Amino acid sequence: MNRDYPLDRVRNFGIIAHIDAGKTTTSERILYYTGMSHKIGEVHDGEAVTDWMEQEQERGITITAAAITCFWNPTYMGKDQTKKHRFNIIDTPGHVDFTVEVERSLKVLDGGVVVFDGVAGVEPQSETVWRQADKYHVPRICLINKLDRTGGSFERSYQSILTRLTKYAVRMQIPIGEEDKFDAIIDLMKMKAYYFEGDMGSTIREEEIPEAYLEDAKKYHAELVEKIVSNDETLMNEYLDGKEPAIADLKRILRAAVIRNEIFPVFCGSALKNKGVQLVLDAVVEYLPAPTDIPPVKGINPETGEEVFRSASDEEPFAALAFKLQSDPYVGQLTFFRVYSGTVEAGSYIYNSTTGGKERLSRIVRLQANDREEVKKVFAGEIAAAVGLKDAKTSHTFCDEAHPIVLDQIVFPEPVISLRIEPKTKADQEKMGYALKRLSDEDPTFRIKSDQETGETVMEGMGELQLEIMVDRMKREFNVEANVGKPQVAYKETIMGNADAEHKYIKQSGGKGQYGHVKIRIKPLDYSVKEEDLPRNTKRSGNFEFVNSIKGGVVPQEYIPAVEKGLKEAMERGVVAGFKMVDISVELYDGSYHEVDSSEIAFKLAAIMAMQEACRKAKPVILEPIMKVEVVMPEKFMGDITGNLSSKRGQIEGMEERGLNKAIRATVPLSEMFGYVTTLRSMTEGRGSATMEFGHYAVVPPNIEKMISENKK
Repeated sequence: MNRDYPLDRVRNFGIIAHIDAGKTTTSERILYYTGMSHKIGEVHDGEAVTDWMEQEQERGITITAAAITCFWNPTYMGKDQTKKHRFNIIDTPGHVDFTVEVERSLKVLDGGVVVFDGVAGVEPQSETVWRQADKYHVPRICLINKLDRTGGSFERSYQSILTRLTKYAVRMQIPIGEEDKFDAIIDLMKMKAYYFEGDMGSTIREEEIPEAYLEDAKKYHAELVEKIVSNDETLMNEYLDGKEPAIADLKRILRAAVIRNEIFPVFCGSALKNKGVQLVLDAVVEYLPAPTDIPPVKGINPETGEEVFRSASDEEPFAALAFKLQSDPYVGQLTFFRVYSGTVEAGSYIYNSTTGGKERLSRIVRLQANDREEVKKVFAGEIAAAVGLKDAKTSHTFCDEAHPIVLDQIVFPEPVISLRIEPKTKADQEKMGYALKRLSDEDPTFRIKSDQETGETVMEGMGELQLEIMVDRMKREFNVEANVGKPQVAYKETIMGNADAEHKYIKQSGGKGQYGHVKIRIKPLDYSVKEEDLPRNTKRSGNFEFVNSIKGGVVPQEYIPAVEKGLKEAMERGVVAGFKMVDISVELYDGSYHEVDSSEIAFKLAAIMAMQEACRKAKPVILEPIMKVEVVMPEKFMGDITGNLSSKRGQIEGMEERGLNKAIRATVPLSEMFGYVTTLRSMTEGRGSATMEFGHYAVVPPNIEKMISENKK
């Protein structure tokens, strides 16, 4: 079986943005114009194809990243069917509580369309998704959407991209009219105006640029050409000699610069009013990379530890990354995977190099959101979902057993909020464990643990909305009724100073005794030293660093892992109020052992006691999550809002115009922000809105620390 589309005509891209910028509406238009749906589903009616979960339809937000396969014939190619391209699109959530969906999608995508609200411009979550895309070096094009809305301004939104995200953005288009007069789009490359008419804007009419816009268009055209030719010496010299470059040359150089993340083209439109989406799809074909345009993916050979690479080719050994798990009501568990190299067929066995196990790949499906199309074979550069894999988890690598490779794992943020949960009945108790495991497998930022003191089950996540959705899903999908407590902040502890400690664990009770003796030094972990530059005797895992400086075998090598395990265990319960400890470097520099009585358990217990003693001496403190908050409201409420944020220990970081409203940016401790949306509504007559995302952890003030410690007791 051969591939139906050449690899250079495949585009894997995501639609990413801040909440309410119009991502899902844009995705619905894409489905319509590519012929995948014959009716446009609107988010506000709860009928969007990509928002298929009940909770998404009720709330009008995207919760889970939806994968869509569709096909596009670029408008400039006319009716030539041989030029059709396959699009694998992921519509990602915009709400910060579901940022993990964006993170894992960007890991496996080759490009992104970043959507901005034409009224608000760059918003907090826009910055977050932009940074995530930077981390994975994902080429992007920008769409300034909603220019038909009151307060919509292309220029103001474009300037916010330049000042808050990147100075390498460049206008590809400008609008003709704005707000309710938004009528058409000027293409600055071709210097033509485009009008969208007929059923759902399907008919595109090309015209000359109206006289009133010609001067601006010429000015911005010159800017665009200068930015492009600066990436090519030959073209630059010709341009300086007064020769106007050919459009084909400009497009070729712009494409290369976009793929290198050196230029970010900016387009404009209104998805809701059916203006501009087709031109953005053309831009995806012209400027975003095919799998053949991106560098080979890097991994590790698990047998030798050497770096290995896989190119996007059907001829290379098979390698794929599982990036998402999803419970499907019809077929069970779906495991989404991106094939980086080689091919895989339904019915074959796949090797999971992360676990070392093998599983039969009984069925493969491609998704049109919640519809499934069964496929026999998947090729390099494609995205599909496997049905019924039992041992696969997010970030696992599937590969050819004869050519093993483990691809880079996706790193997920730590939870900042927790909820106690208990089943309502005995029957619910049995189902709750299964439901929580399935949900935490799907979302790696949603974690479950047992409180050792009370025996209660605790859910941890990125925000109130995420935990609320999980409880709702337990009820609807797994029929589990549960009682939940109030949201709790995920405090942590760390140390501010250095300290030494030693502990001898000796136990004699007749017969063989126990003997373990360690001397340790601890200090705050220095993140300025990169992991790859650490000395060979140093091992870092997350927020903990272990330095083994033992010389001359004073602690035998076989007991070192037990010491490290004991140190990590001691960090699970801090010395101030029992919260998990983070950001500590521990050096094991001396100790002793007994020929007969020493054991792993003795050294582990000695390490736990020594660690607790050292932490008590090293100025221990409690850390709390600090959130980045943005509040948008009419100007008359500004004084009340700033005063209220300050009373919550908030730091005001900036204010700006946001359409007809004012926007305040601040950092506020999470503990002060529970129920803030309700407070804000009552303070602003229902006209204010707030967005909040995790910023960083900071030391709590002494008076708050005392209060937290007392409450914990």
